[in-house]
Amino acid sequence: MIDAKLTSGRSFNLTGSSLLTLLAVGLSLGSLILDGLGERFLFAGVSMTLPLLICAVVTAALGYWVVPFLQTLKMGQIVREDGPQTHLQKAGTPTMGGVFFVPVAVMVALVWSGLALVGQEFVNVLVVSVVTLAYGMIGWLDDWQIIRRRSNKGISPRLKLALQISVGLVFCIWLAASQPISITAIALPFGIVLPLGLLFWPLALFVLAAESNATNLTDGVDGLAGGTCAIALLALAAIVAPTSPGLMVFCACLSGSCLGFVVHNRHPAAVFMGDTGSLALGGALAAVGLLSQNLWCLFVLSGIFCWESISVIAQVAYYKATKDEAGVGKRLFKMSPFHNHLELSGWSETQIVGAFYLTGGLLALVCLGLQSGF
Repeated sequence: MIDAKLTSGRSFNLTGSSLLTLLAVGLSLGSLILDGLGERFLFAGVSMTLPLLICAVVTAALGYWVVPFLQTLKMGQIVREDGPQTHLQKAGTPTMGGVFFVPVAVMVALVWSGLALVGQEFVNVLVVSVVTLAYGMIGWLDDWQIIRRRSNKGISPRLKLALQISVGLVFCIWLAASQPISITAIALPFGIVLPLGLLFWPLALFVLAAESNATNLTDGVDGLAGGTCAIALLALAAIVAPTSPGLMVFCACLSGSCLGFVVHNRHPAAVFMGDTGSLALGGALAAVGLLSQNLWCLFVLSGIFCWESISVIAQVAYYKATKDEAGVGKRLFKMSPFHNHLELSGWSETQIVGAFYLTGGLLALVCLGLQSGF
């Protein structure tokens, strides 16, 4: 709980509910403004506002049935004993929340694009939906192994990476077969296009695996991954709207579902998304970024996820580089990913989430500004 002093001498408390309200208002106003700028309207066939709101409401309502059901099935989270001590009280909270909010977004996006769009646009939505669900299934397998073994270790990292690369490879093969050769170029700000040729394909595989793992690492504090992904997806929806209304609808739907999920995932969380949700979100972001040739924008929008990954890599590298004769190294952060470092430094969960939401919003504004040429 954040106590912030106002100039009048009064104070206010920022809770999980307050953050949810701010996120909901921000996403709703943002989608309305972006629809208006693109000369679309709330009830237009290719509006982003209505799909976002529908998915948010459906997911939030569905959660009131699914969360108790997951609790009944004893799908409780296994908490790391070496993590922040405040997290130990979260043991037993239902996980695998991705099983309800991801399918809602996919189904609404497919129905919406099927009714309003035809041809390649619908195919694009179908393909990114399959990629999203495939990464979600990888996450589900990992979550299931964690619950079955009653350990915080799921499938092996090698197997997880192999499955991620396999899904990415299938997607890249489809991309190469169905899209024009210009897909191997990266669009940069101010109209600059960088051709990569054959180098594009290993980069594409890296982006798919890295993005899904990065969103997974970010999912460690109540409401953090859901809210930051909702912001990134809405911004990505606005960026792809001029050239791909189908992908715009898909991103808007997934953003709305994330918002509906945060209703149940805000602090104190009643459910966690698990790898089922986090891997699916990362796969969706990467697939849309690749298909729409917006890797540069994806990189900017994923600044939070990227930093979370870098903090883990830097922590491991620094520890190994500073090992003494006894084999004990020094730590760059108190704990990685970075949100754990902040928590052990005295930040509350709502402080961390609020700061990350603000950072995500600023990154979205920067990306939209660069995309428009300003």
